[in-house]
Amino acid sequence: MTSKQYNKTGTILERPASKYISIKEGKNKMKTLRQKIMLFILITVTASMTLMNTGCTEKIEATDLMKGIDPGKVSGLEIDEDFINAAADFSFKLFRESIKEKDNSLISPLSVYIALSMTANGADGMTLDQMETLLGGEILIDELNRYLYTYSNELPSEERSKLTISNSIWFRDDEGRLVVEPSFLQKNADHYDAGIYKDAFDENTLADINAWVEENTDGLIDKILDEIREDAVMYILNAIVFDAEWEEIYNEENIMKGEFTNYEGVLQNVDFMTSEERSYLDDGNATGFIKPYLGGSYSFVAVLPNEGIGLDEYIGSMSGNHFLDMIDNAEFSLVTGTMPKFSYDYTIQMNDALKSLGMPIAFSPSEADFSRLGESSRGNIFIGEVLHKTFIAVDERGTKAGAVTKVEMRDESYVETKVVKLDRPFMYAIIDNSTNLPVFVGTVVDIDQ
Repeated sequence: MTSKQYNKTGTILERPASKYISIKEGKNKMKTLRQKIMLFILITVTASMTLMNTGCTEKIEATDLMKGIDPGKVSGLEIDEDFINAAADFSFKLFRESIKEKDNSLISPLSVYIALSMTANGADGMTLDQMETLLGGEILIDELNRYLYTYSNELPSEERSKLTISNSIWFRDDEGRLVVEPSFLQKNADHYDAGIYKDAFDENTLADINAWVEENTDGLIDKILDEIREDAVMYILNAIVFDAEWEEIYNEENIMKGEFTNYEGVLQNVDFMTSEERSYLDDGNATGFIKPYLGGSYSFVAVLPNEGIGLDEYIGSMSGNHFLDMIDNAEFSLVTGTMPKFSYDYTIQMNDALKSLGMPIAFSPSEADFSRLGESSRGNIFIGEVLHKTFIAVDERGTKAGAVTKVEMRDESYVETKVVKLDRPFMYAIIDNSTNLPVFVGTVVDIDQ
């Protein structure tokens, strides 16, 4: 097979010259943030966001499914309050459900948002209703596709403030088993610039998928799959990389040793970084600061709950609107911000979180309706797993962060294929199906030629 991948050639919306603000421009201009950018920002890290980029890799040998399917031009929707509020609401609902009390936690809501939106293009009936409600509130999937097209293509990415998004769909090359709807592929090609592959779902496919993940996260995440299940028929993947320098990097004199108190109250010696910033946060229950990255398009938001308020308690009360309001009401004031250097990775299966947030039917083998995605001869198609992996490193020069979201589609009634070869003495029977009683029963121990 040859190495091929579809790259979008449709019209890309022009990016406004100055759609994003610098934090230094002050509190008044910060009000425009809510109209201009959807904030996928976690409590402790800036979310990973970017321009669309399928990131073709020479290692991929899977067959390109996009032959005969021409990309269509997309009319994007202008980013507005409805989209911002819906996306922020989803982000913090998901974050609350995804944190682990005794672990460093990290998700990219945008990565999950895109992966699930791509998946929702194959859903119908109650399955689609639940997914639309969780992802967009009153926004239907066709509108959400257009919003995300605009949003993704308007996000800046520069040499020292890079942010890239990559999407791909991989499906099992078994026409006797899986038939994929062309309209599903068309929508995801048009709106998400998704690379589309079909392959045998063997060890080579496993290597290809993991190579795609490694390349499209700049090596921050080396794989998303340990194996390909026999009942897996499709993988819908999103990868995001954020790599940016601080607007003002930390010098040697800004770095010093200090003690960090962990969740068990144990003191740890760490390297702290201190800087003077100009955006102070205070919502009554927590204080924090905003530190801009080079170019003014992205910022790091740090939030510390007040003494006596646990982090879990604080996050439990956080909503998307609360977070947006806190950013809008940032005080333009000198603030000394100190934070530790840190780096870690995080992996979470999001099935239970997404079920509890209102889309359980999509995970039901018997009830899920992904008829607009395709059909399998071995039973109903449903979401088997949503797996999310992230990595972040924050140091004196800036931040590197990566995220991958995998939506694994399975079919309902797959039965593992067994091999029986009658090449030694065996028994046989002819039965009455109404009772299963044998009409004839015998053995074969020798075959005359």
